[in-house]
Amino acid sequence: MDGRGQSAIVNVSDVEIIAPNFKKRLSGVTSTIIQLIPIQRALGEKIAALGPGLPASLPHIRFRDLPKLWRAPQGKRFRVWHARRNIEMLPAIAMRDVLRMPLKIVFTSASQRRHSGWTKWLISKMDAVIATSGKTANYLEVPNTVVLHGIDTARFSPADDKAKVKQLLGLDATKKIVGCFGRIRHQKGTDLFVDSMIRLLPARPDWIAIIAGRATTQHIEFEKELKSRVATAGLADRILFIGEHTNINDWYRTLDLFIAPQRWEGFGLTPLEAMATAVPVVATDVGAFPELVVTGADETGIVVQRDHLDAMVQASCLFIDDDSRRQQASARARAHAATAFSIEGEARKLAAVYRSL
Repeated sequence: MDGRGQSAIVNVSDVEIIAPNFKKRLSGVTSTIIQLIPIQRALGEKIAALGPGLPASLPHIRFRDLPKLWRAPQGKRFRVWHARRNIEMLPAIAMRDVLRMPLKIVFTSASQRRHSGWTKWLISKMDAVIATSGKTANYLEVPNTVVLHGIDTARFSPADDKAKVKQLLGLDATKKIVGCFGRIRHQKGTDLFVDSMIRLLPARPDWIAIIAGRATTQHIEFEKELKSRVATAGLADRILFIGEHTNINDWYRTLDLFIAPQRWEGFGLTPLEAMATAVPVVATDVGAFPELVVTGADETGIVVQRDHLDAMVQASCLFIDDDSRRQQASARARAHAATAFSIEGEARKLAAVYRSL
């Protein structure tokens, strides 16, 4: 529902681009659709979602509207169907090639492994293919365009008064804070972050650490073990598990350093969210992280080998123990994210792909 309690159903005749979402479970794909469509519409795209698991306030069409796709939008020869999963490519192929509906199909691939024969066949039938990173593009065997994800750089922005934000969230404003945000599980490397902090914090009393995110049912024991590890180290008051929050952008504003310790990641937005909030990043070499974080002379962070605790500790020390380096990286991080990774920029690049058809 929108603010007046009315569903945002869009007339199919007014839709030129359809963004299907055929899985109810919240995922990165779902989140991408939810965030992008309002921006795309604000930029003039006649786009609507289709499928379950989406807010009713998001402009969408219904499954019973699909027969109307036989008629192209006024002034157009076809619509664009932008799929992001196999289950969204297949029906589009059937509608275009069997039912002869006037559709062009775009597929966004985020996979960083070799595709199965079935997926390769589906991808071969696409009219255009987008890769979410250069690493993803390397696994594609068809021409493609790389469009990196963007974020809302207005929502993820630095605090005017960091100390005040810390106080409002119940944190000690006199302490510097290193954070790790995301689902708590082995894949996300939460244990590597905890072990890094157990090594680093005892000799650095002016720093504390926060872990934001939740453990789903199958990972509860993993979280309990981490909390036990922290308690045994005598750091329960300095390594804080704060749970999941809808105002995560405010929690980013409390940070002085962000660590992304993932062992595997499809893309990974958290380093972008941190950098947009003027927080330097230590990230592992997974997902798109090496393409997001600038290292070297204009560094916004440091990229380390995945699953390498010593490397993570050493890289973190370089920022924790050097205020000047951290502050310079902080300023560059914000400028880099705002310039190269705004969600408006992502929407414009997608529009260029649509227009190319």
